[in-house]
Amino acid sequence: MRRSLLSMRWTDILFAHWSVDPGVVAATLPEGLDVDTHDGDAYLGVVGFRMESIRPRGLPRSLGLSFPELNLRTYVRGSEGGGVYFYNLDADDRIGVSLARGLFRLPYYRAAMQVDDRGDGVRFRSRRTHRGASPAQFDATYRATEEAEPVAPGSLDAFLTERYRFYTESDGGRLYRGEIDHPPWPLSDAALTIRENTLFAANGFDRPGGEPHVRYSPGIDVTAGRIRRS
Repeated sequence: MRRSLLSMRWTDILFAHWSVDPGVVAATLPEGLDVDTHDGDAYLGVVGFRMESIRPRGLPRSLGLSFPELNLRTYVRGSEGGGVYFYNLDADDRIGVSLARGLFRLPYYRAAMQVDDRGDGVRFRSRRTHRGASPAQFDATYRATEEAEPVAPGSLDAFLTERYRFYTESDGGRLYRGEIDHPPWPLSDAALTIRENTLFAANGFDRPGGEPHVRYSPGIDVTAGRIRRS
C-alpha cells in the first residue's frame, strides 16, 4: 500500500456471511466490477465492529475518533484485483460519517448504535437516523466459541476477510479504489443470535436463505490510504 492516510483499531468484529447466486450480486454492481466467487458462490456479508482511535497518520491514539460501524458488503474483482464493495456503512458519529463520505466517497450513513459487552457475548444494536436514507435496523448478540487463530490461506474465511482493497462509485458514476493494510485476521467460530436485521431490505435484496457463516475476531490495527480513480 502507498503511504497511509489514517490509522485505527477495529475490535469485537462480527462477520456474518450468506451465500447467494452470483447473479443476485452482479445486477447491483457498477460498470468495471465483476462478482468474485468462492466455489461458485457469491456472498453478502453483515459486518459489525468498533472503530477505535481513528486518526491521521502520526497523531496520538488519544486524539482519534471512536465509534461503532455496521456494513453490508460483497466481494468483487476490478481492474486492480479483488476487493470489497460496500452497499452501506452505518456509523454512530456525525463527524466520522461526514469525513468518510467526503474523503473516501463511501456510502456512510448516520445511525444510533449501542454496543454492550455482556456475559453472553457482544450485543450490537443499530437504527439508521440519516436524513433521506432508507430505514435500516439491526439487533444481534454474538460471541466467540473458541480461541481465535490465523486464517488459513485459500479457505473460505480467507476469501471473506483477507481483503485489502475496496471499490466505490461516486455520484457521477466514476469508480474509485482505496487500500487498507493490517496483519492477518485472527478468527474464531462464533455463535450469533439475530433479533432484527433489515439491512438486506434497505439495499433492495431479498433475505438470503440458509444459515450464515459466522466468525468473530477480537481485533486488529489497520491503516488506510487515499482513494484513487480506478
